[in-house]
Formats: sequence, structure tokens, C-alpha cells
Amino acid sequence: MVRHPTRDAGFGVYVHWPFCLSKCPYCDFNSHVRHQPVDQARFVAAFRREIDSFAARLPGRTVTSIFLGGGTPSLMKPETVEGILEAVSGTWAVAPDVEVTLEANPTSVEAERFAGYRAAGVNRVSLGIQALDDADLRRLGRLHSAAEALDALRIAVSQFDRVSFDLIYARPGQDLDAWRHELRAALGQGIEHLSLYQLTIEPDTWFERLYKAGQLVLPGPDEARAFYDVTQEICEAHGMPAYEISNHARPGAEARHNLLYWRYGEYVGVGPGAHGRIVTGNARIATSTERHPETWLALVERDGHGILDEEALSSEAEGDEFLLMGLRLTEGIDRGRFTALTGRALDEGRIEDLAREGLVALRPDGRLAVTAAGFPVLDAVVADLAA
Repeated sequence: MVRHPTRDAGFGVYVHWPFCLSKCPYCDFNSHVRHQPVDQARFVAAFRREIDSFAARLPGRTVTSIFLGGGTPSLMKPETVEGILEAVSGTWAVAPDVEVTLEANPTSVEAERFAGYRAAGVNRVSLGIQALDDADLRRLGRLHSAAEALDALRIAVSQFDRVSFDLIYARPGQDLDAWRHELRAALGQGIEHLSLYQLTIEPDTWFERLYKAGQLVLPGPDEARAFYDVTQEICEAHGMPAYEISNHARPGAEARHNLLYWRYGEYVGVGPGAHGRIVTGNARIATSTERHPETWLALVERDGHGILDEEALSSEAEGDEFLLMGLRLTEGIDRGRFTALTGRALDEGRIEDLAREGLVALRPDGRLAVTAAGFPVLDAVVADLAA
């Protein structure tokens, strides 16, 4: 195998469980509601087949992280999770310190189920709490209350050493002082990691329809920036600074699987609607699978995989992705790796211009990083560097 410049950034497996109890109005993820029980045994068999198909193309890898995302993976039975993890470990070598994350919703959390996930091999849980305010939870279409969310968090903390949860801010009608109080309450829960996202209107969601109809009003740019600035200030004061534009952690508690994405590592995407970036020969290939769960299932049972699209990325596309992902991190990027991917160096003149504006900086180790002032305009910084 020809060595690719991203081969040393890790090898992960993303498994997509596409089912939810209900569809949230802001969500554009590949999630589906089923009113009849899902045949989990049949899906496990299909996951196994698709994993085997990828393994035949990617021999000799060592898995450093596994992420069970969705949808709502905590709707899976523990034996379903166990079957998927056994398929991964029976196919590739697995690092002794592998990180295995499962996403969970507070409505599907119970102590016995979490104990089963832990026994199956899960060692990190990420809870989709989204808000600690009951009125806002209802507006966001969530099925749990703030009290239920905190109860679920306590169960998770009792079962796992590594726990994270998500919150959404800059919500319709949200007051900045209320967010300060909510965020401090979240940071007081004794967890190691928080994912904090500004509410955005995504295409083809119910929120987009309401927004276009004038029935959903979001904070303006200046107010949204104030929410962002307050978020950074409070998290830093609590010892959980941002290591990525939307993710905060205590030192050493960063999400390793997500770091693999942002450091432009290699990962297999398994399941309905999963995306992957794999390296075969000297090419980096983007893969995506059929989104509809039952159609994906039929494809895997027929062909051994549900891949619909597969594209060998050009050096230019790799360079763009590398910048887009890596500059999200406070650690920045290795400029030499950009050159190895693209065959050209970043434009020093553009870097100097952005540095004069206070938007980027060269770290002592030579890495190029976006500054605190640059993160709110990250897309523009990336576009300038990629041009």
C-alpha cells in the first residue's frame, strides 16, 4: 500500500442507527420514525455484512474509535450493540484504549439498559439533552423534561467514566442571562465534555418552514455573537475551553472519534445514510450509503453493502476538506500535511493578511490556527485560505 498523508491520523468506524421515537423540527439528520418494532436481529446481520465488505478492502487496520450515532442508538437493545461491536472486533484489530461512544436520548435511558451497553463494550456516552428549560424543550420537539434529562445524566455518570451531552443555544426568544444560568448549571453536573451548538435553520426541516413563514424568529447576528462569546467565557472559566468551535472538554477528555474527523483521519461509515473516508492504494475515497433504512437493508442482503456513491477525491478536494475540518480545531493544522495532500503550499501572503487582521496565528510548533476572533467567521477564513 502506498502511504497516504492521512493514514497516521487514526482509523475509526461510524455506525448509523437511523431510528427515532419522533422527528425533531430542527433536525436534518437521516432519522426515521417507525410505529412497528424494528427487526434488530436482521439489522445486526446487515451491519455485519457491510463491515465485512469494508474489511475486505481495508485489511490490516487497527480501530482507534467506534461511534454509534443516529438517529437514536439508545433505542438499540444491548445485545444489538454487542453484535455490532463484535463484528468490528472480529474483523479488524482494535486498539487496547479504543473509544466506543454511544449517542443516547434521555427518553430512552434506563440504568439496566446502560449497564448492558457497558457490558457490551461501550465506554463513552453522549446524551442529546439540548436544553435545560422545559418550555424550550417543547419548542425543540424533545420528548423529555429538564428533570428527566438530569435524571438520565445521573444514570449515565453512574455507569460510565466518560460522559458528554449536547445543548443548543441562541434559541428563539432565549435570554442571554437565562443562557448564562443554564450553561453554568450544565457545567456543574461534573461531566468532562460538552457539545454546544448555535441553533441553525437546516434545509427541509419543519423549522425551515416556520422560519420562512415568519413564525420562527432567531437572534440577530450581533445577539448570536453575544451568545457565542458568553459561551466561550463561561466554559473557559470552568476549565472546559473549546478545543473545537462547538466542543468543550477538560484537558485529555476530548472526543477521540470526532478528533479523528477533524484531523482528517480515515473512517468507515456503516449503516443507512452513513458517510466515510477510506484510503485504498494512494487514493482517499468518499463513500455514502443508501439513506432509507429498509432499502439499505435490502441492498446489503443482496450485494453485501449499501454503498450508493463512491468518489476518489482529487488533491484539490482533499486540501479543501483538510482545511475545512482541521481549522475547526484550536490546535490548528500542520501546513506540511496540506502540501503533502495537494502538492502545493498554502499562500503565505494570504496567511500574513489574515494574521494582520487577527484571524489566524502561527503557533510555536509551526501549526496554523484560527484565533478566537477568527472562529466566528471561520467559513470566510477557510474560503480565503483555500482560494
